[in-house]
Amino acid sequence: MFTGIVTAVGEIESRVPGPAGAVLRIRSPWTELVIGESISVDGACLTVARAEPSGSFQADASAETLARTTLGSRNPGDRVHLERAMRADDRLGGHLVTGHIDAVGTVVALREAGGGAWALTVRLPAPLLRQVASKGSIALDGVSLTVNEVRGDELDVMVVPHTARATKLAGLRAGDRLNVETDVLAKYVQRALGDGDGGGVTAELLARAGFDGSPAQAPGRSGRGRAGGRR
Repeated sequence: MFTGIVTAVGEIESRVPGPAGAVLRIRSPWTELVIGESISVDGACLTVARAEPSGSFQADASAETLARTTLGSRNPGDRVHLERAMRADDRLGGHLVTGHIDAVGTVVALREAGGGAWALTVRLPAPLLRQVASKGSIALDGVSLTVNEVRGDELDVMVVPHTARATKLAGLRAGDRLNVETDVLAKYVQRALGDGDGGGVTAELLARAGFDGSPAQAPGRSGRGRAGGRR
């Protein structure tokens, strides 16, 4: 589990294709990495398979990961956002990020907003739109950001000056692709609502439960005060 607070920008040093995907060698500033720990690489959770004293580490990227994220098009020399998995005693500075990428979005525009801040517009695949809300959270290339506005299939976020300096977001261009992970809470809400298939919470279900639009009253209560009608 991650927070979406990128703590380093690393670099892909090598990429070795294999039958099950590819082995990525990535430079990081951390010299104490251990085999088996999780690292968010541009938002995708990878497992350290080999750690070197220099801070470089190797991770296996499966064919599925390469196909569903931007890691499939990353090459040696490309810079990547890095975040180590959060600890139970860490501050949750961003939001809960799993490192499981939902889809790849496309940069529509990046505009200077003054004072070192940037306004970023990203287009998302249609199936994700129900999981995005204004003032909600989203992770773009592993960076936790607040959604300012949703318009059609596009969303606007503000990249504040610190984030612009600490990440590679300020260098994006129209047409660039970004790994997208929506808020995990939104996924469960959508699931509870039935994914739009007519199941889940419906008006009929609410009516059967006593929520018929009349003044609020908890089911099973007589309205005479406390249980049994006595005070």
